[in-house]
Amino acid sequence: MSEFLPGHDRESQSGSATAGSETVGGAGPLLETLGLFAVVALAQLVAGAAGAMTGLFVLSAPVTNDPWTVVTSVYAHGGLGHLLSNSLALVVFGWPVARATTRVRFHAFFVATGAVAGLAQIWVMGLFGAHAGVLGASGAVFALLGYLVAGNRLSSGIAAWVSVPRWVTVLVFLVLAAAVTVATAAPQVALVAHFVGFLLGLLAGRAGVLQPQ
Repeated sequence: MSEFLPGHDRESQSGSATAGSETVGGAGPLLETLGLFAVVALAQLVAGAAGAMTGLFVLSAPVTNDPWTVVTSVYAHGGLGHLLSNSLALVVFGWPVARATTRVRFHAFFVATGAVAGLAQIWVMGLFGAHAGVLGASGAVFALLGYLVAGNRLSSGIAAWVSVPRWVTVLVFLVLAAAVTVATAAPQVALVAHFVGFLLGLLAGRAGVLQPQ
């Protein structure tokens, strides 16, 4: 979870395929992301001891003060439990996606959706006068879940068979994202980040943005 602080399988028999010059399939992107979690967690310990934790890893307004936190906050966590829960969710939801796309696409999708979800969280909360920061990977993890829901073969087949206006699809996605957000609600959880991440994943899955060319 993000902490609010007060597909298509084209794997070959060898486990990978190629799309142009990029390799498709394999656990590489997933393991690299978990490795980044670990490296950032160690860096957080050092930064915390030096009193620099917030400025380096917590995304907060105004973003222009510490712009790097748009990225670093995606891989940072608020504690061991936070780190472990997001790591487990990443393995469960990220594994099928990593097997069906390229390394570059996986990492770009992960950091982009995580960053947008975090920015949405601090922007929406700012509208209500709350200016606490946010960190954690769950915006990106929820995006992976959303991609799995909308981008799998069954969903794609149903979408191809049942023709509905685009606004109906968007409405269904909004309702589904809201339901998942409410279902995962808990104290100090960045609900806006969850909602936005899942919605971005649904839209990306419907568009097939991670399918290798």
